[in-house]
This record gives sequence, structure tokens and C-alpha cells, in this order.
Amino acid sequence: MKKPVDEAEISLLQDIANRLRIDSIKATEASKSGHPTSCASAAEIMSTLFFHTMRYKLSAPRDPSNDRFILSKGHAAPILYAAWAEVGLFPVSDLLNLRKIDSDLEGHPTPRLNFIDVGTGSLGQGLSVACGMAYVGKYYDKASYRVYCLIGDGESAEGSVWEALHFASYYKLDNLVAIFDINRLGQSEPTSLKHDMDTYRKRVDAFGSNAIVVDGHNIEELCKAFDEAANTKNKPTALLCKTLKGKNFPGIQDMNDWHGKPLGVKSQTVIEHLESLIKNKGKIQVHPEKGLVDDAPPVNISNIKLDSPPDYKPEDLVATRFAYGTALAKLAKNNSRVIALDGDTKNSTFSQEIKRVDPSRYIECFIAEQNLVGVAIGATCRDRTVAFASTFAAFFTRAFDQIRMGAISQTNVNFVGSHCGVSIGEDGPSQMALEDLALFRSIPGSTVFYPSDAVSTERAIELAANTKGVCFVRTSRPNTPIIYKLNENFQIGKGKIVRSSDADSVLVIAAGVTLHEALTAHKELMRDNGINIRVMDIFTVKPIDPQQIFEEGRACGSKIITVEDHYPQGGLGEAVFSASIQLGSLYHGTMNIKKLCVTGVPRSGPPQVLLKMFGIDAAAIKRAVIELIKKE
Repeated sequence: MKKPVDEAEISLLQDIANRLRIDSIKATEASKSGHPTSCASAAEIMSTLFFHTMRYKLSAPRDPSNDRFILSKGHAAPILYAAWAEVGLFPVSDLLNLRKIDSDLEGHPTPRLNFIDVGTGSLGQGLSVACGMAYVGKYYDKASYRVYCLIGDGESAEGSVWEALHFASYYKLDNLVAIFDINRLGQSEPTSLKHDMDTYRKRVDAFGSNAIVVDGHNIEELCKAFDEAANTKNKPTALLCKTLKGKNFPGIQDMNDWHGKPLGVKSQTVIEHLESLIKNKGKIQVHPEKGLVDDAPPVNISNIKLDSPPDYKPEDLVATRFAYGTALAKLAKNNSRVIALDGDTKNSTFSQEIKRVDPSRYIECFIAEQNLVGVAIGATCRDRTVAFASTFAAFFTRAFDQIRMGAISQTNVNFVGSHCGVSIGEDGPSQMALEDLALFRSIPGSTVFYPSDAVSTERAIELAANTKGVCFVRTSRPNTPIIYKLNENFQIGKGKIVRSSDADSVLVIAAGVTLHEALTAHKELMRDNGINIRVMDIFTVKPIDPQQIFEEGRACGSKIITVEDHYPQGGLGEAVFSASIQLGSLYHGTMNIKKLCVTGVPRSGPPQVLLKMFGIDAAAIKRAVIELIKKE
């Protein structure tokens, strides 16, 4: 146990809290926007954390051995910036650049700053990320660093917070402290529980955390609570801090209608009051490295390769979802930091294959997809793991906000979605991902793979492991033939021409199940109609090569058909159309493009019947080819 804090240190930490309040007011006044009252409720929490409890290297804010801090209530960014400035990371005067276009001190934190691990501000997500960090710290790094997450009481209405609390207690994350800033007031009115601390305590306790209720403005209570958390074993701690919004702001404290606005004409009076409360006027001496244990192991997650190349026979029929599991296991054999996360679908996505290599590198997140994504983002922070998060592709739609925030956080998580499209068959429309390509294509900097056989799937997984940013690999349920040589080379952004001749009349572009329909159509058109078509496997739906599409299309009489097991909006067809228009206008050429895709909500039925019903089977491709040719 730590020695109790003495009165002198308590007095200093209280003074720092008020200095942080002043800094937050000045910053928000300079920017004429922000959330000073939300900062004020957390001032003592921040003071105690950054100047007493946490251990970190000021010279290297993202050092692997440092304690971690996530500001889930991201609108309180000014006080986080103020804390780092006051400990000496950068000049306090820089705080006046808050929210300026040329400043990285943005309205909500982003990793443009070297002391921020993830972007926050879309509420309810920080604790999941913290869980991922804590899981890695406890089970992979086996290191001493601890993880702290500050959560607003308003955002605790989000279900993802409770998903994260369940996860944290299930995995006994005793290196995690969830800090609830319960200041009673939301944005537009009081929160549902206001200051009902007993109900908060009961709920958190029921979710398996060590619940500690404190006066969030009492430094001594906070110090003791953080000390208790450090000595609590086999469960996370939830620190429930009763606070006041706008604490120490005369005429504003605990008043509604002060959310998200600077103090304006009241600012000088409030600052003068806060200054009158400060007893220690000198420079703050802080030693955050004292007591830090430098025990996070070195990690190398570069140049990750399959342990062995693809190994299939030409006559094999293999689902791409199964090939994902095979590739995942091969990567895991070659690098101890490759991990898999899933939402209780591991025997359908085949992420369970990693357990054959090392059971500890599979993280079961259960049916809680928002938390699944957040944990994966946390696990990849500071380049500690290469994470593959999988579930049915349709279920990633409920975690779109987490994925979107992952891009803002510069995450390198690889998402793998199985059971895409109507080709899954009898399970019906609730299980059919028909929006997933649009979702992941819309994410800034994302790479979207859509492999068509087992060989290309293994290579897509290998490429994803080494690609920065959000990656999505779309895998299919049906068993499909092997179409590539085992040593085939694949590149991001380059399609593969799998059938061609000098007399091709139409370019057909497809992926996944519909590529095999296109190959059947190719064979039957030659046999029955004497028509040659060129077939392209797109491989990645983002990025694609406009030059390649334009040139291959022009070689086929400027006629293109796209066929996909996806809705028309945002899918393969729109990607191709956009690319062809882009280069067509550049070269003063036009393409005649026809899109075959799923139109309307599907229903249960055999896969082949559904492909026929929605006009994306071989017969539909043949009809479309003949119609395009007749239009000449």
C-alpha cells in the first residue's frame, strides 16, 4: 500500500485542479467554443491522476510501459490538454490555440497529438478501447502498466459502456479503472440518475466491478480510491465520483444550460475566484516516472507472413471463410502478436482456427459487436498486436460508429465479415450482409478486400496484416472452386483477369460468389453463343485501379457488366462506375456499364435460387451480355 498523502500534497493537488480549471476557461474563451463546465467537474480527478497516481515518461507519452489514459468524455478535451501542458509536455500558452484550424488541439482528442491513443467524442466508446489496452497489458505484455478511462455520467446510458464493463469483469481486468464523472447534468437536462450514487453503485457492482463511491472533488478520497484499485485483484475497479458541473464557478456551478459554451462575460470573474483559491503559486514539480516499471516487452509486428504458402488441389471446393481461418493460423505461427477477436461466431467465421496455434491469442467478445470493435481498437494501440476482428459481416453495421471512430483513431484493425449476400441462403435477410461494402468503402483510408477463392483469401489476409488503416475482408459462406495457382501474386488495388481473349465483347467484373457465376457464364456463352467475354476478379473493391478498368473495358468495346452479391448503393458496381467515369472523362471516352446486384430486401431460400431471383447468377450475366451486344 502507498503511504497516505500528506496535507501539503493534498493542498498542491487541489491547487493544480483549479489551475486546470483556469486553463480550460482561457482555452475555451480563446476559441469561443468548448465545454469548460464539463472540464471543471473532472478537475480533481485529472489532477490526482496526472500528478499523483499515473506513471509515465513525459519524454515519450506513448511509451509501451506508460500507464494509459482514455478520455471517453471527449468534449472535456481542454482539461486533458491542460493536464499535459501543466506537467510540462508543451507550453501552457499553447492551450490558447484550442480548436484553431492549424492546431492539433482539436475540439475532441485525436491521435494527431502524441499523447492521445484514440479519438474520442462519440460517447460511450472509450471504455471498450481501455478494455482492449488492459487485456493486452495483462495477458500479452504481462506488464505493470495500468489503464484509466474517464467516463461521463451522461454517456453511461450507452449500452456499449455496459458491454465493456461485462467484458472487463469476465476477463478479470484488475489493471483497469473506469472512472465515472457523475456531475448530474447532461447536455440539455439532468441525467436519468442524477446523483443517485447508490443505484450507480449497485449497477456497477452487479456487472462485477469493485465499486468505490467517492466525493469527486475530495483529493484525499480520490488518492485512497486509486490506491485501493491498484491493490484490487481479479476484478476491475469502477470509481464513481460524485461531482458538480462547473465546480468552483460562482453562479454557474451545478446550473443547467451551461453545457458546451464558453463563460463569456462571466469568465474573468470566475478566473479571479479560482485564482483566489490557489495557495501554491510557484512552478509545479512533477515526477511521473518515479515508480514506473519499464517492463513492457519489445514487439515487432512488421513484415508478417504466412507460415506456409496456400496448399490446395485444383479440384478442391473451399469456402473463403474457411480459408480465412487457415490464413489466420498461418500468420499466428509466424508472429506471436497476431490475435483474433470474435463475437461468438468463431465456428462460422473460422476465427477459431487460431486456437489450434495458441488458444490465448483468441479473445471471445461474445454477442456485443460494439465492444468487440472497441476492444480490437484498444488492442492495437501503441502497435502491441495485429488484430483480426470477425463476425457475420451484417453485424458490423451495428458497430459502424466504432469503426468510424477507429479511422479517426488511426487504427490498424483488420475486420473480417463472413456470410455476405444472398448466397448464404436459408438463414434469410437478417443475416445477409448487403450493405457492408458500402460501409467499409466509406471509411477514410480503408482497404476493402473481396477475395474469390481460398488462395486469394490467404493472400488478402496476409496483405491486410501489413496494411495501415482499417482493412475489411469480405468472406463468403458457399464452398467455391480454386481458380488461382498456389504461387499467384496479388496486389492491393489490382484486379485479376481470369479469362480473356483477343475477341472479347464485354468485360465482366465480379468478386466472391458472383465471380464463379461469371466464369460459368463465360463458358456457356462461348459454347452456346460463340461470344467471348473477359472476366475480371476485382480483388479489392477499395482501392481499385481506374486505369486498369478503363483499358480492359476499352479492349472489350467499352462495354462493362458488374455483378455483385450486394445492394447497388456503395458496392462494387458503384466503385467501377466511378473509376470509369473518372478516366473516361480524362480520355474523352465513355463506357457502357450495366450493374447486376441485389435489388430489394431478399428472403430465405436456397442460395442458387436466390442468386437467380435477384439476377446475379450465370444465366442473368449471359442475358446482360447479349443485351449489351445487341445495343451496338
